[in-house]
Amino acid sequence: MSRTHLVHGSLTSLVATLTLLTAGCSETAAGAEAAGCRENDGWSAKEQAQWLRPSASFPWTKADEGTAESAADEDAAVVIRPSDTDDGGPLCEPLTVQVEFWKLTATTAGTDMTSVLHYRLDTDGTEHRAIGFPPGLSAGERGACTGVLMAVYSGTRLANAELPEDIDHLTSATTDVKFGTDRIGAYRLVPPPDPEQCGADRQPTTSPPAPALTWPRDHP
Repeated sequence: MSRTHLVHGSLTSLVATLTLLTAGCSETAAGAEAAGCRENDGWSAKEQAQWLRPSASFPWTKADEGTAESAADEDAAVVIRPSDTDDGGPLCEPLTVQVEFWKLTATTAGTDMTSVLHYRLDTDGTEHRAIGFPPGLSAGERGACTGVLMAVYSGTRLANAELPEDIDHLTSATTDVKFGTDRIGAYRLVPPPDPEQCGADRQPTTSPPAPALTWPRDHP
């Protein structure tokens, strides 16, 4: 075989190899599976929130939405489920996730918001986590002047500038709040049920019977 043919063959092999390598890098950069996991290095806060959103649920509200929940989760406030295999498999790098609860207290001046509990966990999308209500915030314990806001988000705990700004204007019909960040994967708001009847002392003008204190079955 002539030298010309040898050189041509070598160049052809080199081009083919570079083409395969380039295609592999392109797939990894686009978030495709890499070594059996989904590449997430360098994800933005918004991308992390998008991945979290379908994995987070609030089982205690599912009866109102007509969706069945497993008996193991029915008393949980928040559940983080394994991600769907159709979504690229588990993450290559575990994601830091915060689950935070705020107590909402209605007064004559508006609604106060106080963080009462938060959990930090790391997940790659393969584990099931169930988190119960903080004491006093389960459905059977909240009074007419008490509500709850819970959120699932990535990274560190929210700074003051990332919290909702209009929380003091809640009504019993409010269903949405706007956080000042793209990190929120999912949240659920339950406003005080009768804020118009709450006095300056944060108690209803007509006090309901005090509920029995109970701990949710799945509370850590």
